[in-house]
Amino acid sequence: MNNERRTEVADKESSRSARSTLGVCGTAHFVHDGLHDSLYILLPLWSQAFGLSLAQVGMLKFAYSGAMAIFQMPAGFLSERFSPKLLLAAGTAFLGLAFFLLGLTGGFVTLLLLLFFAGLGSGPQHPLSSTLVAKAYETGPRRAALGIYNFSGDIGKVALPAILALVAGAVGWRMGVFGLGVFGVISAAAILIALTRLRAGSRPKSQTASEKTISPSGWGILNRRGFAAISAINLLDTGVTFGFLTFLPFLLIEKGAGVEMVGLAIALVFSGGAAGKFLCGFLAERLGIVRTMVLTEIATGAGIFILLFMPLLGALVLLPLVGVAMNGTSSVLYATVADFITPERHARGFAFFYTVGMGAGAISPLIFGLVSDAFGVSTSMVILGVLIFLTIPFCLMVSYSQQPLRKRRDEKSHG
Repeated sequence: MNNERRTEVADKESSRSARSTLGVCGTAHFVHDGLHDSLYILLPLWSQAFGLSLAQVGMLKFAYSGAMAIFQMPAGFLSERFSPKLLLAAGTAFLGLAFFLLGLTGGFVTLLLLLFFAGLGSGPQHPLSSTLVAKAYETGPRRAALGIYNFSGDIGKVALPAILALVAGAVGWRMGVFGLGVFGVISAAAILIALTRLRAGSRPKSQTASEKTISPSGWGILNRRGFAAISAINLLDTGVTFGFLTFLPFLLIEKGAGVEMVGLAIALVFSGGAAGKFLCGFLAERLGIVRTMVLTEIATGAGIFILLFMPLLGALVLLPLVGVAMNGTSSVLYATVADFITPERHARGFAFFYTVGMGAGAISPLIFGLVSDAFGVSTSMVILGVLIFLTIPFCLMVSYSQQPLRKRRDEKSHG
């Protein structure tokens, strides 16, 4: 009885610790995604304030997303040697400081440099937080936990850009970014304190010889074809999403929207995306992962095309539905990454996966800024709508690649 009691207490403590870790990592996701997506409010304001072309707008987004992509892989490797909690907290503090300094900027070059440093600070968050959550729920409902983690980022995407739009409309964008910067630095301190108390994200212990022998490449990829397929989907899906969100405000401005209306529009997209997390999780259970991804990608492309012909009011009504579809693929996709990688290499796997997506997300605004300057924002939207359909063949590859994984899990459960 004593042993059973101890086991029960240990299980409760483990469950409590896992939930707390999820809460802290969800908070980090809220902060980083909220600050990142506040750029979609700031970019048109900076364009007007400093007389920037759309190509320059794309370069600003490229600086942030490119730096974020560059540092995700090193962050994944560093987390295998140093404390992930320190890397996560330091990155959050660096991000907050860069945003605070954005309020003092006076032109394009300064914006470019500060956004590059902000992106470096944001680089560790996705791979490290995802790894901490996956580790905390290694023997529990990992897919559901990662879904909640991703959903917390969507809340940040809705809340912080909307607040920034209201503040910018009332007292100017500089005060808005000052406030976001202070919020980021305070959040960094809270994250470090919380993870230290939970003893989560401590420096990894030395691995045994058996733990090191996970795959010839050292990446722990269980199915190369499947991992390549989800990475390709991520590349196309993120590239389209970042390109769409970067130039959506300019499309709405052409339709007559002001700064507060643009803020509302961005909030509507991300509100739909947050709802899409739950809806697409339900669909994935009923229809399967692949059918759900195909459905959401088709709906995303169709939504982009329809949006071009809608008046401003109609566009605002449509945007939440576009958000549901656009976020649907990513919500299903992110929870699938861990299925293709051994637990010992989750940090590397998530870092690579997020780097591929963020790299595409960095380049996309740069390319479509040039296209928009030359041919107009509507032309860029048409191209983005076409590109999203290229993900469908890769979705089918995922279905084919999952069959050996299911067979392997079945053999383990019966063995």
